[in-house]
Amino acid sequence: MNGDLSSMSTIEKALLKNQVIAPFAYTQAGGVADYLAIPNSLDELSDLLAWARKNELPVHVFGRLSNLVVRSGGLRGLVILMTELKAVQQEGDQLIAEAGCDIIWLAAVAQDKGLTGLEWAAGIPGSVGGAVFMNAGAYGGQADMVVESVTALMPDLSLQTFAREELAFAYRHSVFQDNGGVIVQARFALKPGKKEKIQAKMDENNYARALKQPLSWPSNGSVFKRPEGYFAGKLIMDSGLQGTAVGGVMVSTKHAGFMVNVDHGSGNDYEDLIHLVQAEVYKNYQVKLEPEVRIIGDR
Repeated sequence: MNGDLSSMSTIEKALLKNQVIAPFAYTQAGGVADYLAIPNSLDELSDLLAWARKNELPVHVFGRLSNLVVRSGGLRGLVILMTELKAVQQEGDQLIAEAGCDIIWLAAVAQDKGLTGLEWAAGIPGSVGGAVFMNAGAYGGQADMVVESVTALMPDLSLQTFAREELAFAYRHSVFQDNGGVIVQARFALKPGKKEKIQAKMDENNYARALKQPLSWPSNGSVFKRPEGYFAGKLIMDSGLQGTAVGGVMVSTKHAGFMVNVDHGSGNDYEDLIHLVQAEVYKNYQVKLEPEVRIIGDR
């Protein structure tokens, strides 16, 4: 893991230049990345980070590009997608998953092995790395309830393992939002359970999700954090904003907490609609809605 620069020519050949981000994103929106790469190994990831550092380029590391709005101007520097680093191993009642593994898939693996604790993740769009990074959660569960430790590639290219108490988990927050570490693997401490009961809970969660959420359109899921004492979706609904659109992005008529891409919407459309909703809700209720989605890139 030393980022040996002798392999840089190989890395450069693997880079996609001026790559549109939208096809990789859950929102199907986002501008052009200067460079985009999808590493197949930890060594390749390390080499990519070393190459970017050598060339003084900013680096953006993502999994499934969910819970994210990339502005229409795109991203400068190097975008790394972790989607090929997705192996899962079992050690007793623990599952060890690489960062690019879909959290939905990990929940399915847990069920197949008779391990309970990940039922809440059965329908979450995103990767293990993303779920840890933002302490994702749904239906009464979240990452900090089951994550035992996390291994990350740090800015100096060293591998460091963080124990549970070092992860600084809070609502939609982890230490990796502050320390620049690239999550490469997470260990989940689960418990033995009955496969049928685990599957029934996953089915129940997914039924509730399908009933309430606009799953037929590209979206990021819930756009705003829950404001203390309120529900963001209800404030938006009561403000009469369902069906309101900016460009091709609309406040869902099925669930007001969602914004859906109904007609080739752009990252800027998402951001502008977010600002419109924030302003209208504040005008009506004096409540400041804080985005749960991250908004990045150039306008």
